[in-house]
This record gives sequence, C-alpha cells and structure tokens, in this order.
Amino acid sequence: MSQAPVEPADKVSDLAPTREALRRFVRLALRFWREDAARTAWLLTAGVLGAAIAQLLTQIGINRWNRFFFDALDARNGHNIAIGVGLIAGLALISTIIAVCLVHFRMRLQVRWRQWLTGRLVKYWLTERRFYQLTIVGGDDANPEYRIADDMRIAIEPLVDFAIGLLTAFMSAVAFMGILWVVGGAIDVEIAGTALHIPGYIVWAAILYAAITSGAMVFIGRPLIKRVDDKNAGEAQFRYEMTRVRESAETIALIGGDDDERARLDTTFTDLVGKWIHVITQQARMTWVLNGNMVLAPVVPLLLGAPKYLAGNLTLGELMQIAAAFLAVQTALNWLVDNAIRLAEWHASAQRVGVLQLALANLDDNISTESQGQTIILGDSPDANLRIENLSIAHRNGKVLIADAEVVIEPGEKVLVKGESGSGKSTLIRAMAGLWPWGYGRILRPVGASIAFMPQKPYIPLGSLRHALGYPATDVVHDDAAIREALGKTGLTHLIERLDAEEQWSRILSGGEQQRLAFARILINRPDIIIMDEATSALDELSQARVMGFLNDELVESTVISVGHRPGLEDYHTREISLVRQLGQGPAEARQKRYPLARKLWGKLRGRGTQDAGRQDPGRDPRPPAAPPEQ
Repeated sequence: MSQAPVEPADKVSDLAPTREALRRFVRLALRFWREDAARTAWLLTAGVLGAAIAQLLTQIGINRWNRFFFDALDARNGHNIAIGVGLIAGLALISTIIAVCLVHFRMRLQVRWRQWLTGRLVKYWLTERRFYQLTIVGGDDANPEYRIADDMRIAIEPLVDFAIGLLTAFMSAVAFMGILWVVGGAIDVEIAGTALHIPGYIVWAAILYAAITSGAMVFIGRPLIKRVDDKNAGEAQFRYEMTRVRESAETIALIGGDDDERARLDTTFTDLVGKWIHVITQQARMTWVLNGNMVLAPVVPLLLGAPKYLAGNLTLGELMQIAAAFLAVQTALNWLVDNAIRLAEWHASAQRVGVLQLALANLDDNISTESQGQTIILGDSPDANLRIENLSIAHRNGKVLIADAEVVIEPGEKVLVKGESGSGKSTLIRAMAGLWPWGYGRILRPVGASIAFMPQKPYIPLGSLRHALGYPATDVVHDDAAIREALGKTGLTHLIERLDAEEQWSRILSGGEQQRLAFARILINRPDIIIMDEATSALDELSQARVMGFLNDELVESTVISVGHRPGLEDYHTREISLVRQLGQGPAEARQKRYPLARKLWGKLRGRGTQDAGRQDPGRDPRPPAAPPEQ
C-alpha cells in the first residue's frame, strides 16, 4: 500500500494515546499555512489580526471616553457632555464597522480551514480502500463520518475563536494594565504598624483576583474534558444505531424486530443521558465560579478605588476609567474561566479527529503486523492475462482460508468460482478488488484494464439514473440510444422515461431491479474485466438466463470471474474454480475444471433458436424475452 499522504506512519511516541492524537491533529491543522492553501490562509489571518488590533484600539478609546464623560457629569459641564455623546456615537460606528470586518475574516478563515482539512482527511480516508479496511479493523476510531463532519467542525471553528481570543486577551491585558498602573497609581497602607507603599496596587489586585478565579476553574473543570469526550462518543453511537435502523427498516419490519430495536435504542440513549448528566454536573460545579465572578468583578475595582476617591485623590471619571479597565483586564486574564466549557468541547473533538487520523496513519502498519509482515500484492500483469500467483488468503487472526492458489485467466475467459460456505469465495473477490490485504501472494491484473465489480447488492449512488448507469466513470458521456438499449435488454424499459429523475433509487428499486441495473451498467461501460459476487441472486431463472447470456453474446471480449452457487450458471462459463476443504479442515484448495463444450454448446443453442424462429416467426428474438419489471 502507498505511503500515507496526510501523516507519515512513523513510530508512535511514548505519549499517552490522547496526547498523541491531539498532537497529530494540531500538526496536520497547521499545515494549512504551509501547503497549497497557504496564500489564502495568510491573507485571512492578516485580516483577522488587523481587525483585532483595530478593535483593541477602539476599546482603549472607549475606556478613555469613560473618564472624559464622567468627569463632565461630575463637573455638570453640559458642553463636554454633548461632546461626549457625539464621541461615543462615532466610536460606536467605528467599532461596528471593525466588528463586521472581523466577522467576515474570522468566519471565512474557519470555513476555508475546515474545507482544506476535511478535504485532506476525506481523501486519505478514501485512498487505498482504507474506508473499508477501517470497518474491519474497528477500534476507537468508530464512526469516522461523525468525526470528519461534526467533530472536525467543532475542532476547527472554536480554534479560530480561541486564537483571536488569546491574542486579544494578551493585548488587552498589556494595554489596560498600563492604564491601571498610571491612573490607579500607588497606595499607602499600614499593616501591623508597618507602613507600606504599593505602586500600581490595582494591577496587582487584578492579577491576584484573576489567578484565584482561573485556578478554581482549572481545578473544578479539569474532569470536564473526559466527560465531554464520552458524551460526544455516545452521541455518535446513538446516531449510528438510528441510521442502521433506517437503512434496514424493511428487513426489521418484515421480521418483526421493532421491539428489539426499540429496546436497543433505549439502552443506548439511556447510556447517553447518563453521560450528559455527568457533563451537566460538571458544568454546574463550574457555574459556582462563573456566576460568582460575574457578580464580583464589577464591584472589586470600585472597592479598591473608593479610598483614594473619598480622599480626593481620584476624580469620578478616573474611578470609572479604572473600573472599566479592571473589567477589561479580568476579561483578558480570566479568558480561561470564560471559555473553559468551549475548550473542553474543542479538546474532546480535536482528540477524536486525531484518533481517526492516527488510526488511518497506522492502518497499514497494523495490517502488516497482523499479516506478520506479509500482505497480498496487487500488481501489473506482464501480459494480457489475469494472474493469481502463490495466493493465500487469511483471516485477521492468521487462519488461512485459501492456500497457494495458482490461476491464469486469459482474456475473454468466463470463470465460475464455487465452494462451500466459508471457503473464502467472497473474500477472494475482496482481495482481487484490493480490499483484503491479509495473506500473501500476488494478484496481477492487465495494465490499463478497466475492471467492474458487481456485488450481490449493487451500489446505486445518489442522483439520477443516468448518473448511476455511468458510475463510477461519471465523466464519460454516454449516448441516449445506448442507455435506452441497455435498459431495454435488461428488462428495465419502464425506467427509460425517468433517466434524469433524481431519487433515492436504492430504495425505490427492488433487489432484482438493482441487479439488472448493474448488468445494464456493464453493457454501457463495457469493462475489460468483470468480477461478480452472487450478482444474480435476486433474479428469477428467466431473468438470470437473460442477463448471463450477455456475457457470451455482447461481452465476448470481457474476462469474467463470477462467484455463484445457483444451478445453471455453468452454462455461461468456460471454466470452474472450486474452493475445496480437506475433510472440512484447514484452508481451501483451488481446484480447476474446464467446460470445454460450454462455448460450443452456447453457440449451438443460439443457432437452434435462430432456426426455430425462422420456421415459426422470422421477427422473433431467439434470446429469452426480457423479464417483466419487478414490483
């Protein structure tokens, strides 16, 4: 498998798994400023920085206005009061303009950053079939779609807010501490008969007050990160189970599994409620600090400045300026207090994204370890043949399913793979598709050959039928006449008029219709190699004869490998590979049997049908009629 494009699968450090996951997330996220999107990232960052500085200057202006306006009130100076009203109106307008600019830069940075990071992670997730292998490996990285969608959003959007908040907090702390130092001045106090002169006493009081509140918040709120992480995992699990019920609604309804599913969902949601209760309890504890700080913070600077105001050393305007500056310093120094809950949410989500990233980065190593350093190699064939060389396929636990298979399949051959249940037929198909790496040996495919895989349940993507028929080569435009002909041949004439209708076709079409749609797809795309896994299991015998006849009629040049057990399939193949176990024990051996008369017999049957048709009805199609549409 190829090297991971997002994070090299280097050796995991000795850090705790949660710290390692968070470190990997941060490393990947910061590459936004160094790689292909760096220009956009730096322009938006510069915009955010400029708007934040302008906003701070406006706040300093408003703080200075407090002193001017309250001094005017104290002096009962109507002229200055009127000037103050005009000044605050201008400051309000400037502040609003800056705030609007900051919103634009901030949110655009959030969206572009998330877009870049999501694109990288989705691409890595879908590369080398990792999205499939991850479902087999399992582990703590469950529900990757939830981590990429919701957790990624929660991990990115607040991070921009935090960066702006920290920058603003630092600049505000420096600026307003300077104001407190100059305006508040020093104070002389006597403690136990000793006279003390304390310069900038309000600054030291602000720092001490912030240290007490922040320390209390850290102490009380530390367990919140784990609580939030558990809650997010519970939400993801509940959503997954509801999605599973929706996707299997018909089957559950038919077998009467409503009560069992309801009980399972109730159990899952009860567990989720318990996790929410833990979060609520923790947040309630933190509210003691939050609410107390909200009440006391505006009062403390007034109490600290009152002695100097009463002594006539401070004007009313200076006292109000000190109070506003003290609140600004508290907002800056208590940034952790005010954002503790959001920080916990961010930490939990970033950690979950990091766990997924770590799992993807180490997936290849895990597969190699489980396979004892050996994996099935997909390569290019030296000729036009499909070659299976010394192939052994195993379970993840090392138990071998198929041992030492050697097969050469020539172009145009139609090969039927048979075997008892559990012998590894479907796993062989997965290995040929590159989905199953466990085992060893080589599967060599012709260079440049187009390959179509037809599973038992065909995949029908979202969108129109026209899009589904061209899938996955959606960039190729097919002629309408060819599409209509393919639908007619597969008994789907009733769908021709709905080619461009966008519906959830996987739910509208029956199982048989979906399998016939898959055959219509290969008639349109005409792949070089067709690999089928019980691709006719939902069809009646007449429909199966109809569509399988295409393999020896219209797809003569296509190589076909078909897994199936229904009777009559031998008539459409030239060779059989049987996966046989010895006495029901050990791995299966691939035994081959040719059908030397299969093609000849098929030709004779077609010729006989043509002769009979000539005697009875010259206009009659010698092939079996199209199966009627399934309802």
